[in-house]
Amino acid sequence: MIAADVGPGPASQIVAAIRKNADGDLTEILRMEIFNRVNIPRPSLENSQTRPHVIMFVGVNGSGKTTSIGKLSYNLTAKGKRVVLAAADTFRAAAAEQLTLWAEKSGAQIIKAQEGADPGAVTFDAIKAGMARQADFVMIDTAGRLQTRVNLMEELKKIKRVADKAMPGAPHDIWLVLDASSGQNSFSQVELFNQAVGLTGLVLAKLDGTSKGGAVVAISDKYKLPVQFVGLGEQPEDLEKFDPAQFAQALVSQ
Repeated sequence: MIAADVGPGPASQIVAAIRKNADGDLTEILRMEIFNRVNIPRPSLENSQTRPHVIMFVGVNGSGKTTSIGKLSYNLTAKGKRVVLAAADTFRAAAAEQLTLWAEKSGAQIIKAQEGADPGAVTFDAIKAGMARQADFVMIDTAGRLQTRVNLMEELKKIKRVADKAMPGAPHDIWLVLDASSGQNSFSQVELFNQAVGLTGLVLAKLDGTSKGGAVVAISDKYKLPVQFVGLGEQPEDLEKFDPAQFAQALVSQ
């Protein structure tokens, strides 16, 4: 459990549970202990009654945020949904270009501005465009930032306020994208982003053969945040809905 980044606290709790049931199938007990911690109820996006359903994505630099947005856009447009992307990461030079490529690949629409523009203005315009064009989803890409930088976290709060001004109640979801290989550093990210903007879910990116993603066991258990999607590769199709049973089985198999 420690090697899989689950962390010492949850690892000892899981071991204690196994000790209590030492006469049973230990592998199955271990699997169920993990499953129960990550099996957080999460409403299906497709069943959302809000149009457009606005999702704001946050995360540190390099977590896979823009790529995850692109893959989800591809996933939704393939199902016939209308998607508007907001390039509100106006700090990173290549961010808007990267999101534009994903928009072209997925058939989504994109609202962007010049580098250095006000991310709040881009957010406002994108939500208004989504409402006018009867979009099903508006997805907001925000600048990657270290969770310890107070001024940058204040910018996120501003984007959230602007979204609510454009459409009362927006954003309807705020998802933190975590790099599956970041291990125990994920806790600090969840704690501080949750304090700043109030998270509703997680996306676990870069979950390949070398990244066990075990930290999410403790994170889900402590914060009761559902993992919505997992990124498994570089292709547009490589984003899947999180399956708690499959995740628990994979972690035990390692």
